[in-house]
Amino acid sequence: MTAIYDIASDYIDAVAALDPIAATMMGVPGHDTEVGDYSPEGYEAHARLRRETLAKLTAAPIENERDRIAKEAMEDVLTLREDLLAAGDHYRLSGFRNATTTMRMVFDLMPRQTEDDWRNIAERLRHLPRGAALYRQTLEEGQRKRIPSARRQVAQAIQQSATYGGADGRRSFFHGLIDAFDQSGVTSAGLRADLEAGAEQAAETYREFSRYLEERFMDGAVERDGVGRDLYQLSSRVYNGIELDLEETYRWGWDELHRIEQEMRATCARILPGASIEETKQFLESDPTRAIDGVEEFRQWMQDLQDRTIAELDGTHFDIPAPLRKIEAMIAPPGGALAMYYTGPSEDFSRPGRTWYPTGGKTRFPLWGEVSIAYHEGVPGHHFERATAKYLAGELSRFQRLMGGTSGYVEGWALYAERLMGELGYLENPDYYLGMLRAQAMRAVRVIVDIGMHLELPIPRGETFHPGETWNAEVGQEFCLQRSQFPADFMQSEVVRYLGTPGQAISYKVGERCWLEAREASRNRRGAEFDLKEWHRAALNLGPMGLAQMQRELARL
Repeated sequence: MTAIYDIASDYIDAVAALDPIAATMMGVPGHDTEVGDYSPEGYEAHARLRRETLAKLTAAPIENERDRIAKEAMEDVLTLREDLLAAGDHYRLSGFRNATTTMRMVFDLMPRQTEDDWRNIAERLRHLPRGAALYRQTLEEGQRKRIPSARRQVAQAIQQSATYGGADGRRSFFHGLIDAFDQSGVTSAGLRADLEAGAEQAAETYREFSRYLEERFMDGAVERDGVGRDLYQLSSRVYNGIELDLEETYRWGWDELHRIEQEMRATCARILPGASIEETKQFLESDPTRAIDGVEEFRQWMQDLQDRTIAELDGTHFDIPAPLRKIEAMIAPPGGALAMYYTGPSEDFSRPGRTWYPTGGKTRFPLWGEVSIAYHEGVPGHHFERATAKYLAGELSRFQRLMGGTSGYVEGWALYAERLMGELGYLENPDYYLGMLRAQAMRAVRVIVDIGMHLELPIPRGETFHPGETWNAEVGQEFCLQRSQFPADFMQSEVVRYLGTPGQAISYKVGERCWLEAREASRNRRGAEFDLKEWHRAALNLGPMGLAQMQRELARL
């Protein structure tokens, strides 16, 4: 390996030691019983590591093009993370994105086959109280520094921690692990007792954290939801890896929404002639022949769709290596955001990539909107892009494979993948094509409300929706319900998520815009020689990066 690739590998090992939860999520072995230090000192240890690594990268020689790309990609991410830390972002509580959420989610990814696997789980459960206590130190330091959290985010974190801990009368998430142990075939009375003790301790930790937020932390929270222009500009750079003209992006979001809605109306005419978008949506939601009943039945339908898509795309539109052909469709535990999500395979592919579907208590699933989401999360979306990066061990640095890229690159590709499947003929059923358009409309709505709410911009006077009014959370919620075409509970969850992760919500459409522009530019340059399959291969083989670097690199293809 080159010096830059050595630095990248050493950095991953150091991060894994500092943050064992991240190690498990990346699939790096050796830290599966531990939790990290979420205190201010723990965050500073990560900052020292980033600064030391940036200094090493500056001094390291560039030996080839792979080196140059890997170095630029790594420097971009580490520098932006340093800027965000300096702005005190880690002191603000996000309702869905915080240390206690991460500590809970890691158990979804831990192996559960052998006795040793379950001992790792029991041991990690034992450490959760320490992790939560250290994170409380960071939140309290934020209040001392007068870096307040928003009341809406605190309220969401209270509810989430209570749900995980079983305070709402349900069985806690952690006691659910005991049920899984009983079904695993592992028989050890002592180990089961350890799991029971750890689960009760963990559940009480989350119930206590919920009470702490409600009784002691909430008083220091503020009503204002938006973070303002300066922090939003920085946060959007972190999530997208590009400096955006926020006003131009905001106007473009409106233009995109109008374009998509026009296409939605045309597609509705193919499904239910003469009906409005809302009427067509209600028809698709209520028709029993267009839905699946039962959570497990829906999970199996999702699994079958993923498997079939991989088999059909492999060798035709993409070449899919064998380790990437396995994906698991999962039902997400309750308590988190209601958006479907993806978790990548481990470094050695012993843990497969997984798509996670939060049901929100539903047992009936209309299918018109689910097909394009499956393409987004699975193949050719997240699973193909994320797993491809891990597969390219001989070409990409370890940092690129395990920590590289931005939300704009990753989510932009996944949204592009939805549209691509329409271009490839996989959405010829107008029900499913309308579902794809609905997903596009919701992502355009995100651009509008995320920038609008955080910057407190006015709504254009030429719009029919609250013309001239200033965006806030309530207006944003109303707009999302009217124009996203998604269920009310989902969009209520989404607005809280947008406000808690400024700049991330716009990354889907912003990233897709960059992917589409790069493809069109390459098509124009190469003319009749342009080959879409080859362009996809070459683009993804560059590895994940920020959007600004992506624009520069794809301009060469």
